[in-house]
Amino acid sequence: MSMAPTAEHGSADTNRPLLLLLLLLLIPSSSSSSSSSVAPPLPILPLPNAFQLQWHLSQMSLFFHFGLNTFTGDEWGSGHVHPTLFNPTNLNATQWIQLAKVNGFNRVILTAKHHDGFCLWPSQYTNYSVRSSPWRHGTGDVLADLASAATVAGVDLGIYLSPWDRHEHCYGDTLLYNQFYLAQMTELLTRYGEIKDVFLDGAKGEGEKDMSYFFNTWFSLIHQLQPPAIIFSDAGPDTRWVGNELGIGGSTSWSVYNSTVTPIGGIYNDPRYAAEGDPAGHEWVPALCDVSIRPGWFWHPEELPKSAMDLLEIYYKSVGRNCHLLLNVPPNPSGLISPEDVQVLQEFTELRTSIFSNNFIINALLDASSTRGGGTSDDSDSQFSPYNVLKEGLYTYWAPEEYQSRWILYIDLQELVSFNVLQLQEPIQMGQRVSEFHLEALHQDGVWKRVTNGTTIGYQRLLLFPKVKSQHLKLVIDKSRADPLISYLGIYMDPVTNWSSIDDDTVLTSHFNASQVHHIITHDNSHAATATASM
Repeated sequence: MSMAPTAEHGSADTNRPLLLLLLLLLIPSSSSSSSSSVAPPLPILPLPNAFQLQWHLSQMSLFFHFGLNTFTGDEWGSGHVHPTLFNPTNLNATQWIQLAKVNGFNRVILTAKHHDGFCLWPSQYTNYSVRSSPWRHGTGDVLADLASAATVAGVDLGIYLSPWDRHEHCYGDTLLYNQFYLAQMTELLTRYGEIKDVFLDGAKGEGEKDMSYFFNTWFSLIHQLQPPAIIFSDAGPDTRWVGNELGIGGSTSWSVYNSTVTPIGGIYNDPRYAAEGDPAGHEWVPALCDVSIRPGWFWHPEELPKSAMDLLEIYYKSVGRNCHLLLNVPPNPSGLISPEDVQVLQEFTELRTSIFSNNFIINALLDASSTRGGGTSDDSDSQFSPYNVLKEGLYTYWAPEEYQSRWILYIDLQELVSFNVLQLQEPIQMGQRVSEFHLEALHQDGVWKRVTNGTTIGYQRLLLFPKVKSQHLKLVIDKSRADPLISYLGIYMDPVTNWSSIDDDTVLTSHFNASQVHHIITHDNSHAATATASM
């Protein structure tokens, strides 16, 4: 016989709401925990692709100009020198690659063919190559040696295939030469593993044959055969020429650009536009600064390399201005990098290490005018905390709250520090944003004084200024294309560089390999800050 439940014991249906309520109280709510997360700000277009980001991160590349010119003493070969003159007695591509790697150059580019048309690989489309030389009895391949050494060392490889060819008879016949050129490009991009850089230009001497290059076809084939390859020319498509061969970037330097206004090889291209870029541009085409360690691009016995101090100044004006430094270090006729060049590169590396290995801000106390999501300034673990600027890498950054009119980072170094270098980085995967900023320091008399100011930041900005001694600093973003984002901040002491030489923004522009020099001088006074003497 069944028994009906009494009101005193209750029924299962009656107790179910109470049990559910108890369970909800005991189980953490996923909705409440996720509500504290704030989505990142929207990126601002245009953006770099994945391969351009890798290129930015590498910062510097070595260029190897090598060929018949190395043995003749020419800069521009005639295309008629007999290939038997090419005979390096001790070529060692591993030495070239190791020199690059130990000195912080993670990419290299070889002049596989310069203007004289001589090929450093055994091309099947011409006899004007290493195959016709006595070097290794005609069985040598410079590019193969370099590719093998680069693969072992983990260094990225690039090639320069000169469009101008002074040897081939079909040069001047638009259809035939474009076919010839693409056939050689295909050899280079299918025989030697992964190619990360393809360097192109429109250099050509006055009075030479007229030629139309099918650049868009070239670009399409290159990206088809080597998708990771960054293509460089006057106007991209992936990186652009800065407009001079001195290794000097513009003190305003946007990676944002419009390539349609700068045709490749155009002698009337605006040098200022090439250097500065365009904040209203529709493409991501960052600037490359090329310069040779010697007066010439090929090795000449009478020439000496620049000093390590010279290279450090170039570093400030290239890598320190949102540009990539392409430094040419030409091998000598034996096939080695000369000892004097090796020594300069080692000294250059030691200088950089001594200056940038001690970031005074690493133990600082930080605050901000606001933090995205309303996080407190002392919450170093918050997603957009100002403390993110102490972490290396692009993917952590300080972000202010939206719709603000003041963007300030406050820095307490916790002791009086003497310094003269400011380093800034933006998370460029979110777009380039900042267009004006300045740094202030609290003087011992209690007055804030402007130390230095700049325009663009981009991947990296380095500003050198007269020595300052202070504990309290303010980084102020004055103008930005969107809410500013800062991924890294550094404060350093450079005891060796003359700040006035870095502040000089006179630029003499010239075309590739000193062709058709244009004496155009531009002045950019964006560094004209109220410099504060040592406090």
